[in-house]
Amino acid sequence: MSAQAGALAVERKNVDLTPLKQGTAKVVFVVGGPGSGKGTQCEKIVAKYGFTHLSSGDLLRDEVQSGSPRGKQLSAIMEKGELVPLEVVLDLLKEAMVAKAKAGAKGFLIDGYPREVQQGKMFEIEICPCTLVLYYEVTEDVMKKRLKHRGETSGRVDDNEETIIKRLKTFNDLTVPVMDYYNQKAKTVSAGGTIDEVFTKTCSILDNYCQ
Repeated sequence: MSAQAGALAVERKNVDLTPLKQGTAKVVFVVGGPGSGKGTQCEKIVAKYGFTHLSSGDLLRDEVQSGSPRGKQLSAIMEKGELVPLEVVLDLLKEAMVAKAKAGAKGFLIDGYPREVQQGKMFEIEICPCTLVLYYEVTEDVMKKRLKHRGETSGRVDDNEETIIKRLKTFNDLTVPVMDYYNQKAKTVSAGGTIDEVFTKTCSILDNYCQ
């Protein structure tokens, strides 16, 4: 199933964005290939800076695990290592952001988004502009090793070797151009070191951003 076909199969939701539009929350996109460690860095960023962390991947997996009709459709797409339709990811983010905005969120850390330029454009048109893009850069060899290790214990349908190779190709084909599009807002973090080493580099960016 192609992304376009998936878009026809998965129903969109109508989301009232009023609570989000009334706020002044900053939005930070966090981009990186599968296994780049961006999720771990997001956890540390939340602890230090107080951002509200939303992972598009986690939102998708939660929807799949819910057993809803939408979740079952998404599971079939994810098992093939294909990208979920843009509109569906956007709806999941809208739903989560509105809920957090009602709870008083001051800013959002959007982990794993946008996965391609069109996603970013649609987000900014339908929700709000992003103010910073963090890109965690790491070699494919390192990403493969991390994902294979994670797949031994995670039970995730997208951590098998065949799907890993496809996910990396998808990332290179679609996500890397995101950095060209967001050149003025983008900051690159070399993510091949230890968790703490990478976080030190991240803090050097966010300390200036949060001033």
